[in-house]
Amino acid sequence: MSGSLRKRTERLFGDRAAARSVLTMASVLALDGADKGTVSAMAGPLQDAFDIGYAAIGLLVSVVAFVGAACTVPFGLLADRVPRTRLLAVTATLWGLAMLASGAAVSYGWLLVSRAFLGAVTASSGPAVNSLVGDFFPARRRARMLGFVVGGELFGTALGFAISGVVGSTLGWRYAFWWLVLPTVALVWALVRLPEPARGGQQGLSGHSGAPDDEGPTGPARQARARADVAPDERLVLRTDPRTLPPWRLVLYVVRIPTNVVLIVASALGYFFFAGLRAFATVFTTDQYGVSTSVAGSLVLVVAAGGVAGVLLGGRFADRLLESGYLNARILVPVVCLLGVPLLVAPALHTTSLAVALPLLVAGTALLGAVNPPLDAARLDIVPPLLWGTAEGTRTVLRTLSEAMAPTLFGFVADHVFAGRHALEYTLLLALLPLLAASLLGLPALRTYPRDVATADASARTAADSGRAPHDGSGDGARRERPGSTPHGGSRDAPRDGSGDAPGDGSGPGGGDQPG
Repeated sequence: MSGSLRKRTERLFGDRAAARSVLTMASVLALDGADKGTVSAMAGPLQDAFDIGYAAIGLLVSVVAFVGAACTVPFGLLADRVPRTRLLAVTATLWGLAMLASGAAVSYGWLLVSRAFLGAVTASSGPAVNSLVGDFFPARRRARMLGFVVGGELFGTALGFAISGVVGSTLGWRYAFWWLVLPTVALVWALVRLPEPARGGQQGLSGHSGAPDDEGPTGPARQARARADVAPDERLVLRTDPRTLPPWRLVLYVVRIPTNVVLIVASALGYFFFAGLRAFATVFTTDQYGVSTSVAGSLVLVVAAGGVAGVLLGGRFADRLLESGYLNARILVPVVCLLGVPLLVAPALHTTSLAVALPLLVAGTALLGAVNPPLDAARLDIVPPLLWGTAEGTRTVLRTLSEAMAPTLFGFVADHVFAGRHALEYTLLLALLPLLAASLLGLPALRTYPRDVATADASARTAADSGRAPHDGSGDGARRERPGSTPHGGSRDAPRDGSGDAPGDGSGPGGGDQPG
């Protein structure tokens, strides 16, 4: 039995060490999702306990995102300079304390403050997790691995609805928060034992020294180099270690990458809808389909299973297309999926028949889940490795602001614009419009993505050509790469004589408002 399980693990992840890293990163996002799902599952009891309305419930979710948005860029800069596994272990410990405080709240103000503190410490998860995945796995496998990681968030959200709903209904809403402390302790233990990978090196996860994985003949950087019409943007090619530059210049650099801007906005619009739907899923299900709170939690678990399937299949499908020679696969898949979500979800929100709504919601959630892994992998493709944490932190600011606004805005619209029995239904239908906008925004990225991939690749190879191979100089104990390895995680046959896509002699643009 153990041999069969080992073979399945190797097929899914590559080896046991890879499985360990993916499952740990997925658990970080799962805990975040479980907490947010708990607030939604306990919306009714919290309304009764503190005599509050829809808008106040939405604010409990929004305050986490608002505070997180303020802390994300500092955590992103920190993730590029300190051991990321240790950073996550410390913040996860504080996470558990915030959950204890939430369950102990004796007033709405107390609960709101404890949620704000939780938002501050959870801001580390996005930048650190994304950066770690980029260093654990080569470019050609990232979308599939990110599918497992992002799947953890949806799985955790579903558990938050289901388990917290049962625990809260049985023992009271306080225990719906307190039970989450137990998985937090297990997560801290796993993070402490997880090795810190070399930055930009993608060395073996088993901890032994070795050459990093080759990007492979189908990797995006090599495909971009192979196309004669794709050349890097010399204005954005990095010519020095970015960690020596002021933080404001690094943030300015990542927002000047054309594809990155498009992906940031498209991702934020997708999360806007998801956050609003998640905040009121239980209340809407009980009102629209006439079921109890515990049944609603179970139905949310079923719908979330569709989302988990979507994130797993979306990343795998995008990687398969990339292997088949479609350089824009990681952009095309999200564009198509975002376009399909409203077509499936709108009828499900309008009908009062659960038998009709459930399969449509499962399919729509699957498409929505399939968007994130390719987009996350695409962002790693277009940003130099030493800026992954900063780039993710910058992106997460807009994403968390969208998540922050959504629950409160949804609640306000339901309370004051569409007041009445169908208030939430009309609000959720209106919120489908940003998904259509996100799909249309993805179209320009199909044109800019290849060049931005080539630019990021040229930045990494220029550092190697000039003898400034990316390494973790932050004192976190990460190993330097062996001579002859590719520290940026690209092709092993990348030029070493300064003849690559970008000059290595420092003659290219380096002034102005971009690092270099």
